[in-house]
Amino acid sequence: MNWGVFEGLLSGVNKYSTAFGRIWLSLVFIFRLLVYVVAAERVWSDDHKDFDCNTRQPGCTNVCFDHFFPVSHIRLWALQLILVTCPSLLVIMHVAYREAKEQRHRAAGKDDSRRIYANPGKKRGGLWWTYLLSLIFKAGVDVVFLYIFYHLYRNYTLPRVVKCELLPCPNMVDCFISRPTEKNIFTLFMVVTTCICIMLSLVEAAYLIGKRCRECLLAGSGEGCR
Repeated sequence: MNWGVFEGLLSGVNKYSTAFGRIWLSLVFIFRLLVYVVAAERVWSDDHKDFDCNTRQPGCTNVCFDHFFPVSHIRLWALQLILVTCPSLLVIMHVAYREAKEQRHRAAGKDDSRRIYANPGKKRGGLWWTYLLSLIFKAGVDVVFLYIFYHLYRNYTLPRVVKCELLPCPNMVDCFISRPTEKNIFTLFMVVTTCICIMLSLVEAAYLIGKRCRECLLAGSGEGCR
């Protein structure tokens, strides 16, 4: 990973975010991304290797593991983190597009006294909608993944023992999950931080809408609502 490029992206997201957005970014980076990279990935590294069933029937352990773990927690989290951070990058790209457009306008020598964007990073017009939709999308992604985790792993917890009677298992067999308590702790931690991120995204969206409505009321005309 090129940490210089990553740091630049984080600085850009932080620069064009509100106070709620900066808190959201800190939670995602410290409590979700770093926990995922430093600890969670190692906790699930042995999930298949140490999934033991009390049978020697060839194929039984693999079939039971696939049934109870159709998608690994760690891969779902990776996909969730990718999808939830993409909208913030779209906001940066929108600002970069505005800045490039402003530069082309100046280079063309068109009416230097009039600028297209007084401040390309100010959330007005299309950028305001991009930012608002990014908040809704981020909250929606987290809600969808919370439902997926709940559907696949009831109550977000793993049992110590699971019973399996799928073919080619000869009968009902007991299968034992590796380190279920530690995995449950990390799962609940990620669920709680995800819920906090959802709340922050919704609060920030409400803040943006409320601020825009207040500006429109104070302006007294549609001119201030652009």
